[in-house]
Amino acid sequence: MPTTAHHRILIVGGGTAGITTAARLRRKGQDDIAIVEPSDTHYYQPLWTLVGGGVEPVGKTARPMAKVMPKGVTWIRDAVETIQPDENTVTLSSGDVVGYDYLVVAPGLQLDWDKVAGLTDTLGRDGVSSNYRFDLAPKTWEFVRATTSGTAVFTMPSGAIKCAGAPQKIAYLACDWWRRQGVLDRIDPILVLPGAAMFGVPGWARALEKVCDRYGIEVIFEHEMVAVDPDAREVEIKDISPGGTGTTRRIPYDLLHAVPPQSAPDWVKKTPLAEDTPVGYVEVDKHTHQHVRWPNVFSLGDAGNTPNSKTGAAVRKQAPTVVENLLAAMEGRPMPASYNGYASCPITTARGKMLLAEFDYDSNPTPTVPGNTYKERYDMWLLKRYGLPFMYWNMMLKGLA
Repeated sequence: MPTTAHHRILIVGGGTAGITTAARLRRKGQDDIAIVEPSDTHYYQPLWTLVGGGVEPVGKTARPMAKVMPKGVTWIRDAVETIQPDENTVTLSSGDVVGYDYLVVAPGLQLDWDKVAGLTDTLGRDGVSSNYRFDLAPKTWEFVRATTSGTAVFTMPSGAIKCAGAPQKIAYLACDWWRRQGVLDRIDPILVLPGAAMFGVPGWARALEKVCDRYGIEVIFEHEMVAVDPDAREVEIKDISPGGTGTTRRIPYDLLHAVPPQSAPDWVKKTPLAEDTPVGYVEVDKHTHQHVRWPNVFSLGDAGNTPNSKTGAAVRKQAPTVVENLLAAMEGRPMPASYNGYASCPITTARGKMLLAEFDYDSNPTPTVPGNTYKERYDMWLLKRYGLPFMYWNMMLKGLA
C-alpha cells in the first residue's frame, strides 16, 4: 500500500515521552515532525495518587491534547495498527500508511486488567478501585472515606509497572486519613508486594518499614494478586517467591486497591521491534535508546525495555538523551548521550509528608535535592503537590526541563 504521508521524524504516542521529545526536537530546529496520538486528552498521571487520597480533584490532572501539542508539529489523530521497520512505515487503524526517516516509539504501556480473574467486572464498585485509571481514582477516595472498619488490601503486581511506588502511596494516604478520623484501630490494612523488600534501595526500604509499623500495616512479601471474587469479597494472592510452592490463599476485603499487571501495548508486541518476552517492550540499547536492530528507530518512556523504574522523572532524563542521539544519527555522528537509568519515585507517606527516592540502574542513590532524602519531609510534599505539576505542564512538555 502506498504511503499517504511522509515525515522526517515520526513519533508514536502523545504522552509524556512523545510530547517532551517533540518539544525538544522543535527547539533544536527540526521542522518536519509528526505525532500519532488518538486521544483528545493528555493526563498528568502522577497526581492520580493524590486524587485517590482525597487531596486533589481529578480534573486538575487532564488537559486537552491540543493545548500540549508543540507548535509546528503535525498531529495525526489516529492509532497505530503496526510498524514495518524494514519499509520505514507505520500503518494506522484507518488504513493509512505513514512513512518516516526516523521513528520514535513512545506509546506507553497497557494495563492488563484481564490477567486478574474477576477484577474487570468489579472495578469501581463494592469497594474495589485503582488509582491507575483516570475515572477510577475518584472512586478510590469515595471508598476510602466510606471505610470505617474491616480489612483494606492494597496490591502490587510483579514485573515492571509505571510508578512502582504508587501501590504503596495510596496505602499510606488511606491509613493517614483513617488515623485522622480515629478509625484506623478498627481497620486491618494489608499490603501485598511481589518482592522480598519494601523497596529496591535499602535506605528507602528501611524508611518505609517504619511507615508501615506506624500505621500497623501487615506486609505480605513475595505474593501477588491473581483473582478477585466480588461475591465473596475476597482477593486471591499467590506465592511467587523463588523456589516457592506457588500456593494461593484468599484474603477478605472491605476495600481493595488493585494494581494490574502491565506490559507493552498488544500491537507493539506483534511488531518486529518488540523483545521476545511475554511483556514485549521495544528492544533498545539501555544507554542510547537506539533500537538494537534498526538504527533509525528509538524508543523511550514506558514502552522501552530499558530496565529502569518507569516514571515521568525517567522520561525527563531519557528525552534529552534520545534527542541528542537522534540528531547525531541524522548527521552520521557517533551518539554522544548516555542514560544511566535515573528514576525518581516521590513516595507520599501522609498528608504533608513525602520521601523522594532517586536512583540509577544499579540502585545507587542519585539525589538531586539537598538534605536527607531518607526522611519524610514537608518540603518534598510541596514538591509533589505543586512543584512537579508546575514543572511538568510549563517546562517539561515544552522542552525546557
